[in-house]
Amino acid sequence: MSTQHRLGPSSLVPPGEGRTFRVGGVHLAVFQTRAGNYHATAAVCPHKGGPLSDGLLGGSIVVCPLHARKFNVETGERVDAEGEFLRTYPLEVVDGELVVDVCADDCNAA
Repeated sequence: MSTQHRLGPSSLVPPGEGRTFRVGGVHLAVFQTRAGNYHATAAVCPHKGGPLSDGLLGGSIVVCPLHARKFNVETGERVDAEGEFLRTYPLEVVDGELVVDVCADDCNAA
């Protein structure tokens, strides 16, 4: 079963950057691309737990600050190699607020 959560105003995430949010026991990284699109992923890199919201965001690609692994924030796919995926979450802006859908039963695992 999925649950929607309001994270706050979209202005909390500046263009070209990411921010970390906690929804229940789930830590999320929310990114705003310079094109103005918002995306939510797991907050930590699946490789060694690097804080992805602190990574560099270029287009829809985030670079983990620990070991430079690159992930597409739209799809969760690792773009510089195969085998690792980053969990993504449905996110939309509703009336100026970030609203994320977090699945309680792992229904959106990559």
